Amino acid sequence: MDFHQLLIDRRSIRRYTADPISAEDVKILIEAALLSPSSKSSRAWQLVAVEDKETLLRLAECKPAGAVPLKNCPLAIVVAEDTTACDAWIEDGSVAATSILYQAAALGLGACWVQLRGRFSHDGTPSEQFVQEVLGIPEQIVPLCIITVGHKDEDRKPQNVDALKWENVHVDRW
Repeated sequence: MDFHQLLIDRRSIRRYTADPISAEDVKILIEAALLSPSSKSSRAWQLVAVEDKETLLRLAECKPAGAVPLKNCPLAIVVAEDTTACDAWIEDGSVAATSILYQAAALGLGACWVQLRGRFSHDGTPSEQFVQEVLGIPEQIVPLCIITVGHKDEDRKPQNVDALKWENVHVDRW
């Protein structure tokens, strides 16, 4: 499949089978993040691959809505950044997370972005801090998002190319 078709076919998958992700696929997913571009080649990503079911269930409590896929995924990859290493840490982490999403699709796996930045747990704890505490992540390493990964247990239609918002594209000037 070429990259353009991958862009059309990739959809957020939130339901997974119980089948584990192979060690080779986990390596490829992590490698996709590590190969991503970063500002000034800072490569300030910090990744935590989580397969432990109890930890995944605990991470699902990081916010009241949108973290449900953590409850049934066999793998979650926390994408964090060293905020002292680069001023473009949000952008760099976002690129790394996106690389994981597309690599998962290329492997035939489902994946979903779980937003942390700017979100809060039930008790008002910032989601980033909640994840830091669950995983023992140092204070200067800020979790940006969690990518859930698994074998798909749902089918989603490809993107509708005819519905693209071309009116949002401007050439040379607004």
